[in-house]
Order: sequence, then C-alpha cells, then structure tokens
Amino acid sequence: MTNKEKYRALCQTSPAIPIFMMDWWMDAVCAGKQWDVLLSMDDHGEIQAALPYLLRKRAWMKYIIMPQQTQISGIWLRDDIKKNIEHTKCVCHFFAQELEKMGLSYYYQHYPINSPAVFVMQALGFKTAPRTTYRIEDTSNLEKIVQSFSKNKKRQLQKAESLYAKLDMNIEDFYRFHVKCLQSQGKQISYTREFLLVLERKAHRLNQSQIISICDASDQVLAAAFLVWDHQNMYYLIPCYDPVYRASGASARLVLESIKLAQQKGIAFDFEGSMIKGIAEHYKQFGSTATCYYCVEKYYKWYFWFANLYNRIRQR
Repeated sequence: MTNKEKYRALCQTSPAIPIFMMDWWMDAVCAGKQWDVLLSMDDHGEIQAALPYLLRKRAWMKYIIMPQQTQISGIWLRDDIKKNIEHTKCVCHFFAQELEKMGLSYYYQHYPINSPAVFVMQALGFKTAPRTTYRIEDTSNLEKIVQSFSKNKKRQLQKAESLYAKLDMNIEDFYRFHVKCLQSQGKQISYTREFLLVLERKAHRLNQSQIISICDASDQVLAAAFLVWDHQNMYYLIPCYDPVYRASGASARLVLESIKLAQQKGIAFDFEGSMIKGIAEHYKQFGSTATCYYCVEKYYKWYFWFANLYNRIRQR
C-alpha cells in the first residue's frame, strides 16, 4: 500500500483527524494538483503521526503550501503521541528529515491549535509565527452567547427580526451570490466555481456541510454562508453579505443561525480567522475568544537567500 492508501484507511477509522486534514478534503481542495502524505509508524506498524501536504512545482522549485479554503494542515499526532513530548520530538525529527529528502525550496503549513509539534519543529530550525482565529468553544447555552454579543450586534439582531433563515440554497446559487457581493465592492472571488462544486459535493455526501441563507419577506437573499464541520468544530468557512443590505442586520442574523447549527450538533464554532483587522473586530463582537495557532515554515538551500533579496527589494 502507498502512504496515501494507508492514510485513507486511517481517515476512515479516526474521526479525531480535523476535517481540513482528511483525505477527502485534500482530494477536493487539491483537485488537479498533487497532494500526498508522510507517515510515521510505531513499533507495531500502526500510524502514529501523519503530515498531509500539497506539493507545488514551478520551474526547478518544489514547495509545500496551504491549499485554498484550508485553515490547518501540518502534523497530525495520535493522542498518545501528543501527550508524550519525547515521542513528539522523535516524530517531528523524522518528518523534518523526510522533508529535507524531498529537495524542497520552501515549506509552509498552519499547524492545528495547541499542537505540541509547533515548538519542536521550531527547535529543529523551522520558523514559527502566530495566527489568530476566533472561536466560541461552548455553544450549549445560546441565550448566554447572545448576551455576550456587543451592543452593536444586538441592535443588528433587532433589525433582523423580520428576516428568516433558509437551508435550501444550492451551491450554484451560493457561488453566484458570492460573486455578486464581491463585485459590488470592486473585488474578485478567490476560488473557482468548479473548486466549490467539488468541495461541496464531497462534504455534503458525508453530511459535513450546510449553506445557510438569510432572506427578507420577498425571498431576497441578503446574506449566506457555507459551513463545514467535523466531530469537534463547525467552521464559518465562506460567509458573504450583500452590501446593499448592510443596514438590515442580515450579517448578524447569519452568524446567530450558524451558531445555532453548531449548538444542535454539540460542537464548537470557529469563525475561521481572520488576520484582517476589520474582519477580526467584526468576529470579536459576537463574544468569541481569540485563539492562537501557528504557521510553520522553512526556506531551504539557496532559496532562503533568494527570498531575502526579493523581500528587501519589495520593501524598498
């Protein structure tokens, strides 16, 4: 069996693997591109850690980067390995050696929240930098969550009382709506229709996605979101709002309805970022908690000097 075949078998029996690191997710977000996985085996021949990755090539360069719409990747550790720092060190040392053998120019991945692998990789010569997502860990008490909303968001919810949520928006209509919302702001969409169709089809087949739309009395869509989830978290993956209806409160209502869905499933709600100040301020107002996770990167060989030179020129 190849590493990928072994990893597919692991994903079938290990729901603890985050959705963004599942084999089917990698199939979807890396469609038409090359993805594979490095595996670390224990003494019994069982997988104790895995590093799924997207490999890209340009000219003579090979590099590992994050796929689109994917919050985390990096090293997945089995629970018993995660709890043992010495075992974690051994696993990370193995992966660092395997990455070195690949002849990469550059490596960049976002590691899972609270991953002990981050600082072990840092000790092995990889650079780390913090990133922030915003989360509501306990979704069991919706009334308490709404009470934690800012005054501004509470006012928006009051404005949105006449609006209603629908769960029957199809993926084609969602994509067109997102394009329309961005175009009205002078922006372009960052992913293709085909990309979203593939991702939604795979997630929907496993009952791990939902589109929520917020509509007015005339059935006009004012806001919508594409949500995905695993056994622990729901992710506010792709939200979009029509700026024409900014004063309607639809964006706040969309968040509330999304949190309700997470509550029904008994899982945490993750706003899926953002590092953009304005978006971060928006998410903070929903009583979410800033949660740190890390990117891990490394420049290999001469590419390190090339990247430094390029950055200096760009800064000037």
